[in-house]
Amino acid sequence: MSTVTLRLLDKADKEILKLPRAVKGAIYDFQHKFRQDPESPGLRFKQLKGHPRLYSARVNLDYRALLLHAGGGDYILVAVKPRQEVYDNLDKFAYQINPVTGGIEFLDLLTIGGKVAAEPEPTPAAMPPAEENSPEPLFAKFPAETLLGLGVAEPLLPLIAKITTEDELLGLTTYAPQLTGEVLLALYDGKTVDEVMDQITTPVAVEETVDTDDYQAALARPATVVTTEDTALQEVLEDGDFGRWKVFLHPTQQKIVDRVYSGPARVTGGPGTGKTIVALHRVKHLVERLGPGEGKDVLLTTFNKNLAADLRRRLLDLAGQEIVKRVDIVNIDKLASDLVAPTQAGTGRQWIDDTKAVIQWQELLDELGEHKWDAEFLHAEWSQVILGQGVATRADYFRARRAGRGRAISRQDRAEIWKLVERYVMRLDDRKLWTFRQVAERAARLAIERAKAIATYEADQISSVKLQHESGIWYRHPYRHIVVDEAQDLGAAHWRMLRAMVPEGPDDLFIAGDTHQRIYANQVSLGSLGVNIRGRSSKLTLSYRTTHEILGTACRLLGEEEWDDLDDGTDDLTGYRSVLRGPDPVLTPYPTWAAELDGIAELVKEWGGGSIAVCVPERWMVAEVENRLGRAGIMAASIGPDGPKLVEAPVHVGTMHRFKGLEYQRMILAGVAEGRLPGERILAFEKDDPLRFRRELQRARSLLFVAATRARDSVVISWHGTKSRFLP
Repeated sequence: MSTVTLRLLDKADKEILKLPRAVKGAIYDFQHKFRQDPESPGLRFKQLKGHPRLYSARVNLDYRALLLHAGGGDYILVAVKPRQEVYDNLDKFAYQINPVTGGIEFLDLLTIGGKVAAEPEPTPAAMPPAEENSPEPLFAKFPAETLLGLGVAEPLLPLIAKITTEDELLGLTTYAPQLTGEVLLALYDGKTVDEVMDQITTPVAVEETVDTDDYQAALARPATVVTTEDTALQEVLEDGDFGRWKVFLHPTQQKIVDRVYSGPARVTGGPGTGKTIVALHRVKHLVERLGPGEGKDVLLTTFNKNLAADLRRRLLDLAGQEIVKRVDIVNIDKLASDLVAPTQAGTGRQWIDDTKAVIQWQELLDELGEHKWDAEFLHAEWSQVILGQGVATRADYFRARRAGRGRAISRQDRAEIWKLVERYVMRLDDRKLWTFRQVAERAARLAIERAKAIATYEADQISSVKLQHESGIWYRHPYRHIVVDEAQDLGAAHWRMLRAMVPEGPDDLFIAGDTHQRIYANQVSLGSLGVNIRGRSSKLTLSYRTTHEILGTACRLLGEEEWDDLDDGTDDLTGYRSVLRGPDPVLTPYPTWAAELDGIAELVKEWGGGSIAVCVPERWMVAEVENRLGRAGIMAASIGPDGPKLVEAPVHVGTMHRFKGLEYQRMILAGVAEGRLPGERILAFEKDDPLRFRRELQRARSLLFVAATRARDSVVISWHGTKSRFLP
């Protein structure tokens, strides 16, 4: 037989990960041998009785690979099972081409059936019937034809008819094909059949009539999720994840990526739903649609520089160097700084971050003996309202919107704040300091001036040479398209700058974000800043990263707060779900911080391997965790502004803010105690400024939510003293 292709079917990787380490190594050797010569005598490759397309091959003495033949030299690894289990349960293996999606599906009915309640024992004739006490199956009201029309796998209908509890449903969806799981979970959540058809089935359905015998055609369809490279299987065996984002977009995501929008568009969704993946594919799509070129016509931006670096790596893996050459990938403050830098040459100004800016505010207040206002409030008011909205005069400040600022202030208050702001700006000027918020505001003004000059040029048809001579700026916008990731963390000045850097029109701005993950004090209304997303929003609800158990706990951490949608409306996580299963998160109390450190070290030793992280609410705790792990003989690396200082260290340690955009197999959230999360500083606002207190509490909840959802498989939350009010 000639050389063959061997691919790994989606969800098979989850089962492979549960196998003994020696078997995983044997699988890696097997797939190399099979590709080279499937007829090699040592593989014992043969068709299984009663299955025209299902074959087995020897992995080692005790395990067999199950291979689905798609035709020609194409094979799909669908499972690895104990040898005896394969031959004892031949009638429990089913496979099909889904007539709705046209994708290939494999079902181990024995494993799935084990997750659903067995048939009840027959009631003896002498005993009264028990039907009245028997729970009604969850899907009793949905006819088989309805479920099949929604894309549910037909071999699972008898098992679905038996499901009476949520645990049974989640057990089935763990092993069922993805569409079946999504449909059943949506119906269970209360969606109507029409809603499920519109939101879940239609986006993945193929338009053509599906030939359910043509496996070669099915192999090429998006609904058949398979790997294509040897290295993909190696990632499963070594890291526990073959990086689906590199090889697959869910059809729902694909439609968001490919759509032509008449103006700014937004995609929202909880952690792990693929917003960043969609943003990266959108960048690739926009560049390819532009065609060949030399300049960087597309901007990809996010909040901080380590996230920007991660986006660059991922786009390079996804799209290659030729695409990356056409994209400016930079964090938002660097973008603003680069725009402003030419105007500040020779001034000797030093730019400072928010932490240092607040210190300058405090020093000013101390010098003035001012106690009515606190430094953080004034910095936020100046940054978000005055600089964010480009307020230039006292009169303008009296009229400025303060949406999301919490504490209401009077006209007299505004007059006092304006005087303090003037003193503060003079203080910064004297010290040749400039905050990043000032830089963003200045960048926004420059970008707006350039946009106005471009509009004048286009209207008056003046020459580009004259325009450049008179204004010192280009005659075209810097970018054709802008894609923003982690949009919830950008401030008002950032949005004004971005709006001016791309011409208004189709596909100008593509925005990905989730306000439940806002961990910085930037709350905006996009519509008021000239970014109109009304009618062009999409929502992702299926988490690909974390388990149902972690997701449930994380969502409870958010409490009953109301969350905005970046545009004067509200957002929620209704329908947010995962079909992945794992252990329940563990909540562990300790009497002291020293005891908690000992517990962290013991737990990390017990876990032994995989990607592990420990996150804490305050910076001083990072060094103490790192030192305690070091004394236990465990190499740990802290996470700085540019990411982990030693990427290859088996354990990463950092504050909760530092874990934004990262993910790990196992997470420890330590020090989650009252007074730490929320911090004492926040608790002090409860009486004096209730609105600000609620806003700060909400941000602290978001921080804990973000930290908890970095985990793929398991989470441990610990504290010493009194546990945080956020914990269940």
